[in-house]
Amino acid sequence: MIRTAFIFVWVVLTTAFFSVIAIIASLFSRTGDFVHIIARIWARSILMASRVHVRVNGLSNIEPDKSYIYMANHQSNFDIPVLLGYLPVQFRWLAKAELFKIPMFGRAMLGAGYVKIDRFNQQSAFESISEAAQKMKNGVSVMIFPEGTRSKDGRIKSFKKGGFVMAVDSGVPIVPVIIRGTWPIMAKSSLRINRGDVEMEIAGPIDTIGYSRETKEELMEKVRTVICQKFEKAN
Repeated sequence: MIRTAFIFVWVVLTTAFFSVIAIIASLFSRTGDFVHIIARIWARSILMASRVHVRVNGLSNIEPDKSYIYMANHQSNFDIPVLLGYLPVQFRWLAKAELFKIPMFGRAMLGAGYVKIDRFNQQSAFESISEAAQKMKNGVSVMIFPEGTRSKDGRIKSFKKGGFVMAVDSGVPIVPVIIRGTWPIMAKSSLRINRGDVEMEIAGPIDTIGYSRETKEELMEKVRTVICQKFEKAN
């Protein structure tokens, strides 16, 4: 537990330090790109301190300058630093509103152009989805966890519909991202942090053209099937 305590202290200190830098940087960055780079450094510092090693496969499936909706399975709190640290593209989070209430950290997220979504207010949530869809029409990529929250047992949960409404409204391709190995590092029911190896696989883009709000469930099932099959195949 001493090791875990050290990592928690490290996370608090580095989060405060990089949040201040991100807030300052946001005053000079209209796009939020530089703030995202700062977040990438923050994420890698946490992974390094935690002795978590990440291997990435499938980068050739995406074009770095193209707009996508990245959808990743959600196993652990460590999914966030893994995605920030090792997906080498600019993207903006569609994140739960509670994170934006964290002092300094929330302000840094706003400075990076991340979009907050209130899971308990449907009207507000759909306004956030519309905001994200507009960002993507302007060439920005968005990252979401379609399960909505972390898995309790390491298995992939059912998907929420909101991200797929955003997808069909924007017409932007969905890129499934499969994360393996973060659940043993820090399960949802545990505060203990273990060292470990993580694999992140980027699957080929799935076109959203031709789908509508009425047929979004078909798109949702298609994306979930890709993520589940690749996740279970490796496990």
